[in-house]
Amino acid sequence: MPLVDVLSAASNASRLHDEPGVLEPFTYVAAQPGKGVRGRLLGAFNSWMDVPEAEMKSITKVIGILHNASLILDDIEDGSQLRRGQPAAHIVYGIPRTVNAATYTQTLVYQELGCMKEARLEYCHLVTIVTDELACLYHGQGLDIMWRDLFHCPSETEYIGMVRNSTTIQLSTFLMGLIDDRDRRPFEDGGDYVALADLIGVYFQIRDDYMNLQSSEYASSKGFAEDLDEGKFSFPIIHGVQVDISNHLILDVLKAQPATAALKIQAIDYLKAETKSFDYTLSILNALESNIIRNIAALGGNEELSTIIADLHVAPTAGNF
Repeated sequence: MPLVDVLSAASNASRLHDEPGVLEPFTYVAAQPGKGVRGRLLGAFNSWMDVPEAEMKSITKVIGILHNASLILDDIEDGSQLRRGQPAAHIVYGIPRTVNAATYTQTLVYQELGCMKEARLEYCHLVTIVTDELACLYHGQGLDIMWRDLFHCPSETEYIGMVRNSTTIQLSTFLMGLIDDRDRRPFEDGGDYVALADLIGVYFQIRDDYMNLQSSEYASSKGFAEDLDEGKFSFPIIHGVQVDISNHLILDVLKAQPATAALKIQAIDYLKAETKSFDYTLSILNALESNIIRNIAALGGNEELSTIIADLHVAPTAGNF
């Protein structure tokens, strides 16, 4: 067949979905069940915001794509071996193919935004919000990587600022706020709902940092104390470094990025017994949880959201290493 005919035939065919294998690294991760908390959160916020079913389905899809793509790229950047108890996508498919699949799926988000019937007149606004949030997300991830690679321990304030830029929870409430019925919703573009989502995002990350170093369940899913493998300045580690700057044990362990248990156990014991960093982290989690509960009540109450936060409560006995 002449080249011109081949090109003509190709132009008449779908260019996006004729090779499903291109997306296989993404579908591999998306098919692995997570904890389902984000889906529950979207449903809980929607009990307030009452977004129509079709648009809610699109928002859920957008958030799912961005979240899973972010996890895939994060695993590559951190050199993670496991995700949700299975080999990370780049371990199975290689880095080039996995990076391409993750970035490819992110472009499909913009197609999905066009499917929001109630928001068609505000498509440019939707695109602006998603693009801005993606820029914040990757800026936040970039800071996390920079601190690790330059071996710079951030302050708690710097760390929380980074976390606020690295979650998709706020984006979901932004999008829901745009589509919500303006005659019934009390806050412009999600308003106080977004502020609450921001607070929950910070709580999620600090909780994850704590569990990474203290939970056997996390160890089976991600590997034992993986944050130490990665040389990551997580919340308990930042506290442990700064509470006694004359002791370099934690910094030495981070620099070593140990793959075996002995050094990691030594660091965890130090954080637990000497700097009391796990006790401190729990106190911050409890304060955030109380703040979240007060905000839920101030917004009129939300049984499902309150249940989610109760389910995520970390008891002092949760640390079991």
